[in-house]
Amino acid sequence: MNTQESETLFSRALKIMVGGVNSPVRAFKGVGGKPLFIERGMGSRIWDADGNEFTDFTCSWGAILLGHSYPDVIRASYNAMAKGSSFGAPTRTELQLAEEISATVKTAEMVRLVNSGTEAVMTAIRLSRGFTGKKTIVKFEGGYHGHSDTVLSKAGSGLATLGIPSSAGVTEGCVSDTVTLEYNNTGKFESYMDQNGRQVAAVIIEPVAGNMGVIPADRAFLLSLRKKCDENSCILIFDEVISGFRVSREGAQGLYGIYPDLSVFGKVIGGGFPIGATAGKSEVMKRLAPEGPVYQAGTLAGNPVAAAAGLAVLSHLDKSVYQKLEEYGKTIEKLIKSAADKSGIGVTVNRVGSMFSTFFTNEPVKNFNDVLNSRRELYPIFFWSLIRNGIYAPPSPYESHFFTASHAVQDISQLGIALENSFEALKNERRAG
Repeated sequence: MNTQESETLFSRALKIMVGGVNSPVRAFKGVGGKPLFIERGMGSRIWDADGNEFTDFTCSWGAILLGHSYPDVIRASYNAMAKGSSFGAPTRTELQLAEEISATVKTAEMVRLVNSGTEAVMTAIRLSRGFTGKKTIVKFEGGYHGHSDTVLSKAGSGLATLGIPSSAGVTEGCVSDTVTLEYNNTGKFESYMDQNGRQVAAVIIEPVAGNMGVIPADRAFLLSLRKKCDENSCILIFDEVISGFRVSREGAQGLYGIYPDLSVFGKVIGGGFPIGATAGKSEVMKRLAPEGPVYQAGTLAGNPVAAAAGLAVLSHLDKSVYQKLEEYGKTIEKLIKSAADKSGIGVTVNRVGSMFSTFFTNEPVKNFNDVLNSRRELYPIFFWSLIRNGIYAPPSPYESHFFTASHAVQDISQLGIALENSFEALKNERRAG
C-alpha cells in the first residue's frame, strides 16, 4: 500500500503541529507507524491522501452516524452557511435543535448548547456543585469525560484514589475533590457513598464506556448509582457524548430505562461539526446564568451551522435506522468470534448497538483493569492487517469501533474477510514468536 503522500504530510505536520496532530490518538502511537491523512469520505468509505480506499469503522470517533457526506446533512449545513456562519446571537436553528433534544430525551427538560463534549462536562460539573453546594465529584476508572482538569484523575489500588492527576499540568488541587472508583463495582461504590455520600455533589459515568474500549455498565450498577444519588441528594450525570443518539434514539438511558439528573451530549448531535450539550431537569438547569449564579458562556455556542447539521441527522433517526444498526452489529459480533475461533486466539467482544470492541482475552471485560489484563500488544498487528485489507479501524486498543447507517451488506462482508485475514496474521505472528 502506497502511503508516500501521507508520510510527506506528516513530516510537514511534525514541524508545525505538536506531534504532527491536533488530538493525541491520531498520531498512531498506540499502533506504531505513521498516521494516514484522510482527504474525503462518502457514505461508509473514506480515502486517504494517496488515494487508498477504506471502509470506515472509526466514523470520526462516533460522530458520523448516517454516513460521510450524507446529502441532507450537506444540504442543511450549506444552506446555514450561506446565511452566515456565526452571529453571537440567538438563532432559530439552535432553538430547534434544543427543542428536538428535549422532545427526544425525557430527562432533557432544558438544554444548554456548547462547543464540545469537554465543555459540556465542565458545565455539568460546575452546575452540580452550584446546585448542591457540595464539592466532591465521583467518577470511574477508564471513563473519559474530556480533558478538563477536574476529571483528569485516575484510580489506584484500594477503595478510592483522591487527588492523583493523570496529566502533567493538572495540580493536586484541581482534582483534590475528585474520587475515582472502579467501573461496574457496585460494592465499592455503595461502600464509598455510605461513608461519604453527603459530601458528593455529583456522580458522573459513561453508561456505555467508549474510551477503554466498549464496556457497558451493568444495569444493577446503574440502579445503585441512581439509588445512592437520591439518598444523598447529589446529581447523577450520564456522559452520553458517544452513546447519545447512537445506541438508541434516547441514548443509553433509553436502553437501560434508568434516568440521570443531567446528561451530556456531543458528536451525533452536530452531524460532524463541533458541538456539545448539557441537558437535564429544569430545577437544576435554571441555576445556569443568566437565570442563576452558575456562570457559563461561549461565543460560538449553538453555532447555526453545527445546529443545522445536527438537526438534519436527528430528523432521520427513526426505528428502522436502529434496527438496521442492531442487525449489522449482531452480524459483526458473529464474524469476529468466528474468525477468532478459527485462529485459536481467544477474544471477548463487547458491543452495544453500533459500537463494538474486540479484546484479546478469554475473560469477560467489565472494567479498566480487565482491559489492562488483556493482550493489548496484539492490537497493533491486528490494526495494520485491517488497514492492509481496506478497513479503517481506531488506532488504539482503548477506543471503540463504530459503523453507520450507510454501511451496507458488502461492507460487512468485506469486514468479515478482513477479520479472517487479520486473525490469521496474528496466528502466524504468534508462531513466529
